Amino acid sequence: MASRKNKRQSEYFFDYTLLFIVLFLLGFGLIMVYSTSSYEASISANLKYDEAYYLKHQALATVMGLCAMIIVANIPYHFWERFATLGYFVSAALIPMVLTPLGIEANGARRWLNLGLSVQPAEIAKLCMILFLASFICKMGKGIRTGRGFWMVLLIPVPICLMVWKITNNMSSAIIIFGIALLMLFVASPDYKRFILMGAAGVAAVAALVFVIIQMEHSDLGFRGGRILAWLNPEDYASGTGFQTLQALYAIGSGGIFGKGLGQSMQKLGFLPEAQNDMIFSIICEELGLFGGIAVILLFVLLIWRFMVIANNASDLFGALLVVGVMGHIAIQVILNIAVVTNTIPNTGISLPFISYGGSSVMFLMIEIGLVLSVAKGIKLKNM
Repeated sequence: MASRKNKRQSEYFFDYTLLFIVLFLLGFGLIMVYSTSSYEASISANLKYDEAYYLKHQALATVMGLCAMIIVANIPYHFWERFATLGYFVSAALIPMVLTPLGIEANGARRWLNLGLSVQPAEIAKLCMILFLASFICKMGKGIRTGRGFWMVLLIPVPICLMVWKITNNMSSAIIIFGIALLMLFVASPDYKRFILMGAAGVAAVAALVFVIIQMEHSDLGFRGGRILAWLNPEDYASGTGFQTLQALYAIGSGGIFGKGLGQSMQKLGFLPEAQNDMIFSIICEELGLFGGIAVILLFVLLIWRFMVIANNASDLFGALLVVGVMGHIAIQVILNIAVVTNTIPNTGISLPFISYGGSSVMFLMIEIGLVLSVAKGIKLKNM
């Protein structure tokens, strides 16, 4: 009788709220991908004038991602710990392969691999970095409190970040990978003074860089320097590097409070380049207005809150760090994407999680969600 009573009083947790938010974002993302891309696809000979081209590819990636999520969610998350080190080195080995015949070039950048499916090594690196750091920090134990341990963890993502930046010319993904590591270290380390000093030094360095760029002649600046100038004065570069930013701001401004209506965007009709990718949030604001934009932001806030609940109640440190890593990945990407679209920071190629077009991004995000759900299933609810 006592065992039956204990069994009734001890139940395993499953976060249906998290699952519902993710499924809603995926469904909403498919609708917006079709809305933003149908016109461009319908006039493109390369896409065989198929207005549903982008929708079909995104839907396929979403279904594959959901299948992967279900599989990963039903495997105990500690199973993946044994592959953490292997994953780190495999992800590092995949990045230079974009320079081989397996690499795919698009929009002047080689960031994808043809492995039967188009896969971005940077997305694999994000997932593997979360697994490796969670495992490494757990094995360090109290060593994380020492200065040596702190800097050792902080240096782990540096080689991957440099490879992603220099080989694939993808600084935004390098920033996200380093940001994930920094957040996981922040949660694991009790010494916050180092982070305050690092933050102050980082702000000073960025301010000094912007000041130096402003003083230089435009002809002496590289591509990224030109983007910073376009960020500061987009109107002066309306026909060049500031064009996409200005069109995004026009879209947001013309949407008003409640928008023009779903599918009624004007900026997607050839004015805003690649509207279904990095700039999809601007089309959301144009079609659904400020109300729609805020609603999307609130959904991501709810998603982050669920991650925090799961991390706080995880059965062990490894599980908690996995959830923190996934939370950091999604939170950093959302913040940077919306900041770029609203011209709060210089333009970089960062997609909006679950919503922007991108097959490999969706698939690996769903694998990460599967890990979080696996951690959540390990939480026991006693005497509830």
